[in-house]
Amino acid sequence: MYEKPKLMVVDDEPENLDLLYRTFRRQFQIFKADGPIGALEMLDREGEMAVIISDQLMPQMNGIEFLSSTIERFPDTIRILLSGLGEEMDGLADKKKKAKIFKLITKPCNIDELKAVVQEAVEIYQAAKLKNDVS
Repeated sequence: MYEKPKLMVVDDEPENLDLLYRTFRRQFQIFKADGPIGALEMLDREGEMAVIISDQLMPQMNGIEFLSSTIERFPDTIRILLSGLGEEMDGLADKKKKAKIFKLITKPCNIDELKAVVQEAVEIYQAAKLKNDVS
């Protein structure tokens, strides 16, 4: 039986969570968290995700900090950062690299572009898992 890949979406704005859920619900098992603390608790319960999409500006910790905190436990997870900051994010290249962020998507984003990025991320995740299984 085919199991849908797991996709976590993390954003403190309910409208954004709902949009991401509606966009990806047919292709993925969706796990929604309204902040980084709830997302970390959910990861403790649910385990590894294929892809995590996180907003950058959130209370408690920002998206880069949150995504960085997932690397050690889930090295194969593909991380995508959403930000409305655009130009300001260019100065964070080193932090993005350390957080192993696959793509930075500026908001508002084109849904078709986001779908293509997530599909590419899932393919990379699945290839990594296949490689690990063979090794």
